[in-house]
Amino acid sequence: MNITIFNEKDRTTTTLDFDKSTVEDLLTHLNINSETVLVTRNNEILTEDELLNNDDTIEILSVVSGG
Repeated sequence: MNITIFNEKDRTTTTLDFDKSTVEDLLTHLNINSETVLVTRNNEILTEDELLNNDDTIEILSVVSGG
């Protein structure tokens, strides 16, 4: 499965050949803590158990909190 990932932090796009199926699998593969990001597809937030599809374009957004 090919997944395109847009990294908002450095504004880069990467295509990844990925053989798993969920957002959680993707974040684990990328070594990203799921509590520090939001993952979106078509401007919709995805949960960790959401299935990914071939040729999806995924955006990984850093969660920022302020006070």
